[in-house]
Amino acid sequence: MHVLPPSITRVIESFEKLPGIGPKSAQRLAFYLLHIPKEEIEKFSSALLNLKSSTVLCDICRNVSEVTPCPICSDVHRDQRSICVVEQPTDVLALEKTGAFHGLYHVLHGVIDPLNNIGPDELYVDDLLKRVGVNGQPLDEIIFALNATMEGEGTAMYIMREIHRRQERDPSLGSIKMTRLARGLPIGADVEYVDEVTLRRALEGRREE
Repeated sequence: MHVLPPSITRVIESFEKLPGIGPKSAQRLAFYLLHIPKEEIEKFSSALLNLKSSTVLCDICRNVSEVTPCPICSDVHRDQRSICVVEQPTDVLALEKTGAFHGLYHVLHGVIDPLNNIGPDELYVDDLLKRVGVNGQPLDEIIFALNATMEGEGTAMYIMREIHRRQERDPSLGSIKMTRLARGLPIGADVEYVDEVTLRRALEGRREE
């Protein structure tokens, strides 16, 4: 029985830890790296190291960036009274490609999932709630662009309920329109993988809750 060298085995095992990468794919990637020039390996290694050392989470929206506040939060030309709530940073990329939304974002980094012991405290929900009525400026609209799953729906409902409670305690927050992506976004679809046209139509056809 042929045994792979430990150096290759360690690389294969590292690739297997990545989402969507099975044993055979991990092997192919490891042997691909084995046959490319050393300079390319060094560039790849440096890029991976910089991924951790050069990125931060924006203090405001919790999106991944190299600076905080991030370029979107710092852009004075964007609509400061509209926030689109998403699950992951990749959802921001998908929505930005549509060119249909010109407000701000808030990244939760997941959804409430009791079966996996993920509650509001494990997400950036409180950071979003703090942005409601910040600096005396009430929001006009919060768009929930969460994935069309049971967990996504439950998370949106939880946040809406918390916002309503804050409005009851503080009338100065005003009336905030809360909408969700609607037409064109199929049940069970991840925002990250939906095409630009469908996402644009979903934004345009969002409904108020």
